[in-house]
Amino acid sequence: MNEKNILFQPGKIGNLTLRNRIFRSATFEGMCDSHGVPTEKYLTLYTALAKNCIGAIITGFAYISDCDRAMQPGQAGIESDDKIVFYKRITDRVHSYHSRIFMQIAHCGRQTIATAVGGVVRGASTKKSSYFGGAPKKLTTEETLSLSQCFADAALRCKKSGFDGVQIHAAHGYLVHQFILPSVNNRKDIFGIDKKTGIGTYFLEVIIDKVRDKCGSDFPLLIKISAGDDYLKTFNRNHFIQLIRFLDGKKVDGIEISYGTMDHALSIFRGQSIPLDLILRYTPRYQTQTLFGRVLRKRIIYPFMKPRIKMFTPMYNLLYAKIAKQHTQIPVICVGGFRTKQEMIGAVERKETDFVSLCRPFICEPDLVTELMSNDCYKAKCLDCNMCAVMCDSPNSTRCYFGKAI
Repeated sequence: MNEKNILFQPGKIGNLTLRNRIFRSATFEGMCDSHGVPTEKYLTLYTALAKNCIGAIITGFAYISDCDRAMQPGQAGIESDDKIVFYKRITDRVHSYHSRIFMQIAHCGRQTIATAVGGVVRGASTKKSSYFGGAPKKLTTEETLSLSQCFADAALRCKKSGFDGVQIHAAHGYLVHQFILPSVNNRKDIFGIDKKTGIGTYFLEVIIDKVRDKCGSDFPLLIKISAGDDYLKTFNRNHFIQLIRFLDGKKVDGIEISYGTMDHALSIFRGQSIPLDLILRYTPRYQTQTLFGRVLRKRIIYPFMKPRIKMFTPMYNLLYAKIAKQHTQIPVICVGGFRTKQEMIGAVERKETDFVSLCRPFICEPDLVTELMSNDCYKAKCLDCNMCAVMCDSPNSTRCYFGKAI
């Protein structure tokens, strides 16, 4: 297939050449064992994506230490050297199809539960998450520095495992994001909010520097950020610009633009509808087994929450990508609401973003890029029902549920 439009032309991320401008954005898999080791299902998933002409794949978030696991079962881990041999099998398979793969590394911070981490939940401050609850213990300065080294050590394991690069998860309310946000970070030490910029970037800066020291400047480093947070003390446009300028100064290799935190998760992965019955059945924060509980939540709590939930619109983060491109020459990757080939082509041709990134469409269509290449009018089959997103809280591995029994 000889595509002439820019979407299917090669793109550069650091010293890497990608076959096209389409990323598979980090998507939770739930396909690892209780020790965070990838299973055959994990290998099958990434094989299916790689063999279908995707430009680059970013894995679901992997924990960097035992104390930062997500509450969802089946999360990947990259906290120890014994994992390298398992991931090498994954990267070798992906590379055999001439695709690229990055591992996303993260620390949950306050966005987890004590049973998942086997002890005390820790965060940038003692401010608790409205979704996860429970006041976290504030990380000390020394503990924070130690975690920055855990990120660097994890990145080196990724390099040894054959990954083409790493993505630091600095979005969606996880630990690095907690340090950035003025609504969460009330620290008075070196990791507090910078008075000049109004945001807290020093933790991320230390991580970036240590990853570079460990892995070298030629190992591509991506950063995922949120353009907004939906808190009362909001992360505003000026904060966003300051964050872009900071990343530009650090000369990272790519910036992926997303939105939100897990406290308002449905505003991250916006849907055409809200699967309320599924949420009440599987989401721990709202889960209830009684008829009274379901009625209470549907008739009283839900109407209060609904106006705060952002619903699906096409390319819903593209405005932020356009702003980012005004303040950096670093490649910008935009995720959120790309569903048609023409939307993707237009955004790249207009230089509003350098790459487009998709999550949910690849869950139901691993061969989406192949379909896009063969049909100018193609539209992704994903209906944005968000059943897959809600079911991440269940024991099931991630898959498309539309039209299927649950």
